[in-house]
Amino acid sequence: MKQDILLYTKGHCPYCHRAKALLRAKGVTDWTEVDLDNDPAQVGAMRTASGGRMTVPQIFINGTHVGGSDDLFALDADGGLDRLLAEEVRV
Repeated sequence: MKQDILLYTKGHCPYCHRAKALLRAKGVTDWTEVDLDNDPAQVGAMRTASGGRMTVPQIFINGTHVGGSDDLFALDADGGLDRLLAEEVRV
């Protein structure tokens, strides 16, 4: 099943690398990544979509704002990440 995953990241961010490693461990290999170092004009879009958050990563899965790396790991610990990844992509 294809997931719709959007990551706002920065290249030097260890939390971004950690979040991507968890997604890979879950079998996710395809996502859209917006590197804010290379495209700083997207900071406004990230802030709007994330409810004002300025930290990276900001992670969206199937239209749901997950939050940052700590939020992703907490969701995984609760079993919610597997459920979210199993959902159909929202159109």
